[in-house]
Amino acid sequence: MKRIAFGVGVGAVMLMLGYLVARGSAPVVQAQQTGTRVFELRTYTAPDAEKFAMLNARFREHTTRLFEKHGMTNIGYWTAVDAPNTLIYVVAHQNMEAAKKSWAAFRTDPDWQKVSADSKAKGLTGITVESKYLTPTDYSTLK
Repeated sequence: MKRIAFGVGVGAVMLMLGYLVARGSAPVVQAQQTGTRVFELRTYTAPDAEKFAMLNARFREHTTRLFEKHGMTNIGYWTAVDAPNTLIYVVAHQNMEAAKKSWAAFRTDPDWQKVSADSKAKGLTGITVESKYLTPTDYSTLK
């Protein structure tokens, strides 16, 4: 089931990214094009609808802002139509070294540590996380 959801998620993400570039609605993406930039595709699956709602609230209210604070570019966030309680998102990094530094800074950020601890105290546990780093092909419109 996870492979099907992940495959559908990748397809949905790529379709949306292509649409944004074609529309010209991705100025941040277009302004930061480099040959070394990497995209990170992450899939979070919650064990139930209540925890999924909590996860979305945490992203909405805290996580996306903290990603930006630590040098990650938020590209897009989606819920999977055919995989309940699944959040799929893409962030961009200048390169792999920047990705490692951003994640290290994010994980040690006192604001994140408080948000994470509060979430766990409220019962937000059991989230499955998958991550893939992607580099654009030479024919990709998003680089």
